[in-house]
Amino acid sequence: MEEAKGDHGAFMEKFLLLPLPPTEEQQQLPLHGLTFAIKDIFDIAGRVTGFGNPDWSRTHGPAAATAPAVLALLAAGAAAVGRTVMDEMAYSINGENAHYGTPANPCAPDRVPGGSSSGSAVAVAASLADFSLGTDTGGSVRVPAAYCGIFGLRPSHGLVSTENVIPMAQMFDTVGWFARDLATLSRVSNVLLPLPADEGRRPSRVMIPADCFEILGSSVDDHTYEILNASAAKIFGSDAVDNRNLGDFVSSNIPSIGKFMSSAASVDEATCVPALSAISHVMRCLQRSEFKANHAEWVNTVKPNLGLGIRERVEEAIASADEPVMEDLHAVRTEFKTALAALLKENGILAIPTVPGAPPKLRMEAVKLENFRSRAFSLLSIAGLSGFCQVSIPLGTRDGVPVSVSLLARHGADHFLIGVAQELYDSLRDEAVRAWGSSS
Repeated sequence: MEEAKGDHGAFMEKFLLLPLPPTEEQQQLPLHGLTFAIKDIFDIAGRVTGFGNPDWSRTHGPAAATAPAVLALLAAGAAAVGRTVMDEMAYSINGENAHYGTPANPCAPDRVPGGSSSGSAVAVAASLADFSLGTDTGGSVRVPAAYCGIFGLRPSHGLVSTENVIPMAQMFDTVGWFARDLATLSRVSNVLLPLPADEGRRPSRVMIPADCFEILGSSVDDHTYEILNASAAKIFGSDAVDNRNLGDFVSSNIPSIGKFMSSAASVDEATCVPALSAISHVMRCLQRSEFKANHAEWVNTVKPNLGLGIRERVEEAIASADEPVMEDLHAVRTEFKTALAALLKENGILAIPTVPGAPPKLRMEAVKLENFRSRAFSLLSIAGLSGFCQVSIPLGTRDGVPVSVSLLARHGADHFLIGVAQELYDSLRDEAVRAWGSSS
């Protein structure tokens, strides 16, 4: 695909949208000179938004208006260079599209790029754009960022407008972005996040839960746990580091979680944190319910041609009965948000693996892939269910595959989170080189 298209298969279509409005002071705009790519889920006036599926494109007309997030970037001086491939209906974290092909992962060509914002991540990783827009519901910015060895931000839920963005599950949908460096990620964040600039606060606590790294299973020898601990202690002091288990905290502080603990039984017990698996189960049930409300009528009417994996997930969502425990699901979400806010307080940071190991290989067998997905969601659902902000940070490659970690902060602390990432990043890279030696 890379040779055929010359763009790693990242783009659905290429075009040029220049900054608006053109002014004599163009060079003073905060994103002047930067280019960006746009996931095929954002409306652009006069163009059909494809939602990753040809039948969606066929049954929908051109958009009447452009998504505010796109307009804000254009107004800030950036130029859009095209629309990118995504997983169908945003219902995957894999990045393989049966109709438009799988964008080639520039960091690990034999492995998937991650989805559903696959093309947006690949466009940045391959230096085809300076940054790109994606969306993240269950992990669709954080996962491809980790797989492609770049930075990815899932901002605090609700802070960036999702108007004129096709909904997947509004309770969790966020507009996120990718960049190859933290300086660019920060420039874009300053434009899109309606928050006051951070005052340079330092974290009072960096929580690095040991049990979250047990989810890595056979990948635990990537030493990310040691890398994070050493870096946090060096930059913020050993007294700031807290290694208590997050699963124990969830079990003790979420009264309604016990009803869902049995959901952990579907995951490999050796690499399972039952409380976090239960959190994942709750989020996926709520996500499925909202997806059904949004798209069941279209699916039942059009009967779209969907690729394997996507088809089964969509059919499961559409066929699912109304959850008899919906009230309990919402109770867990509310309790989890409250408890995690109390844990991190104003200046706390939570540090975890972004994903549970190396990106899956292309065309991985379904059973292995589902186990990986289950473990991934036990990590991804922490920010998803709480609505907190999360940034995925690349540490480099080890044994030919990208390795990343993530930092999370309370809702609304997005600029603080990016500031902490900037403080830690050089130390994280140094510790990674020290831990990996010649294998990096």
